Amino acid sequence: MAAEPQAGGREIQAVTTARKALAYDFFRILSAPLLGALDRYVGSTQVHLIGPDRWKQYPTWRRENGTGRHRAQISDATIEFEMGAFNAAMNFAISKRYVPASQRFEGKPKLKTMRRDEFTLEEYRKLHAVGRAWIAKATKAPSAWARTMCYNFMLIMCNTGMRPPEAKNLRWRDIMVAKDRDGKEIVVLFVQGKGKSRKLVAPKSVGDYLDRIRAISKATLPDDPVFTTITGKPVKFLYEDAVEKLLTEAELKIGPNGTPRSTYCFRHTYTTFRLSEGVDVYILAEQMGTSVKMIEQYYGHVNTIKHADRVLQGMSGWEPMISDPADSGGTARASAGAKARLATPTHRARTPRQ
Repeated sequence: MAAEPQAGGREIQAVTTARKALAYDFFRILSAPLLGALDRYVGSTQVHLIGPDRWKQYPTWRRENGTGRHRAQISDATIEFEMGAFNAAMNFAISKRYVPASQRFEGKPKLKTMRRDEFTLEEYRKLHAVGRAWIAKATKAPSAWARTMCYNFMLIMCNTGMRPPEAKNLRWRDIMVAKDRDGKEIVVLFVQGKGKSRKLVAPKSVGDYLDRIRAISKATLPDDPVFTTITGKPVKFLYEDAVEKLLTEAELKIGPNGTPRSTYCFRHTYTTFRLSEGVDVYILAEQMGTSVKMIEQYYGHVNTIKHADRVLQGMSGWEPMISDPADSGGTARASAGAKARLATPTHRARTPRQ
């Protein structure tokens, strides 16, 4: 009989087996981008002809020629992983002296920032109207409950700017009624998420939406979560299916950038409306638990719209900025032709309310 392997031998054998399995998994994971998108990108180009230009142009090409696993737009993480595989393949070619070391890729191209899709004021109003009709069309009690929760969840998110994880962590004890310095009733929410916590303020209407939820919820004790299932259990996915159905019903599922909208779009809508109303970016950053830099990076386009009078200064139909004692703000005044065009009423992007 063969001698039984010693304990040390068994441990070495186990480690060797684990390493082989890990190496196989690594090869399988790494081979996917090499045999997929990168193969399509490089095609029949010989390795010694692949230079820095091809490396730098990959993110743009990938954005325009691919979709993600769970959404139409390819994610930044996927592109970065594929570029890591691209870089590894080139380094391997250099190590084998298939190409000179001078062809080593330097740095990593910056991924183009994708603007986030918010709802316009008209879209929000449509979502509001469709949502009410959508609830009325429910034929069964569980469906009516789910639609009512989804609808009020949407209203709360669009009027607070909470992140979905913060909404998921919200408890009834975290909600307080207060008054602003003018004596108007407001709602204060203590929210937690991303390892941080803060207080945010919301209009009285948010309190009304929360009261609607409390009226149909089976979990209303101080420590109970606000957003739950019909049985009162903590919700895991924040009504994602219901939100998708509501957006589809309103024909608003796909945003102008071609990306499917999600619950995060409610936060972007809040930000856009607040900036359009002239809320100071520093105050808004504190309210939303983010940085001024992030707001300026993703929502810079809002300032262009808000300051359209200044952007259009000097163009046909607009007079230059004039100093007027009655107008200390120094805003631009339209010429007669422009005034006629502006006579048609327009909507201001106010904070969405019911």
